[in-house]
Amino acid sequence: MLSKSRISLLQSLQQKKFRKQHGVFLVEGYKSVIEFVNSAYQIEAIYYSPASGSKLSKLLHNKNTAEVSLTILEKISSLKTAPDVVAVVKIPDWDNLKPVSLKNKFSLALDGVQDPGNMGTIIRTADWYGIQDIICSEDTVDVYNPKVVQATMGSLSRINLRYTDLASVLTDAQMPVYGALLNGENIYSTTFASEGLVVMGNEGNGLRPEITRLVTEAITIPRVGEAESLNVAIATAIFCSEISRNKLAGNK
Repeated sequence: MLSKSRISLLQSLQQKKFRKQHGVFLVEGYKSVIEFVNSAYQIEAIYYSPASGSKLSKLLHNKNTAEVSLTILEKISSLKTAPDVVAVVKIPDWDNLKPVSLKNKFSLALDGVQDPGNMGTIIRTADWYGIQDIICSEDTVDVYNPKVVQATMGSLSRINLRYTDLASVLTDAQMPVYGALLNGENIYSTTFASEGLVVMGNEGNGLRPEITRLVTEAITIPRVGEAESLNVAIATAIFCSEISRNKLAGNK
């Protein structure tokens, strides 16, 4: 049985300031929890319903686990329908980003992406295409927001994410900086280098002028129809797909 104070603390993790204060966030649902259990993330506690205990027993015997009622899970969950498993996971203490750690591969850089669903989809897309690092501007949506965590479907457990001064990272990158811009080279005729940073902008405003100035290769996804704009998560997926296609073509 969880104490009222513990329940209150878990409920408070819906808000960024309390996640930061306590250094933990929630992961909800069996599949996502298992992904984090099998990752480098540290699990502080796992709470599960009586119905889920049998399928978790082999994986969680060394974790701080507790069986709780479905009513308790409903109180601490952010979902309309409470999951049968909720984990409390420690927020990593990321090292300072060193440009050399980004060499010889592609990474994503996000400039003010705000929508949790978009952020979650971008993380899943990066995981699918084997991109391990995402660098975020300080005003990008908090990746440990429950809606973001849920949208990643466990992919968050395999991605390195850092919040930093994006302009400084791009200035020191010493590699191609590809920016998603309206006026640029057609992405389908672009030959990508063997490494680089792909910068995606805010849903409504795109890249900020100070970030745009640091882009070395402006790339556009040509519009064929009449839509005013392309969703940032979809645009990111197209960039990742083209980079992957270029790499596979170069290996032939």
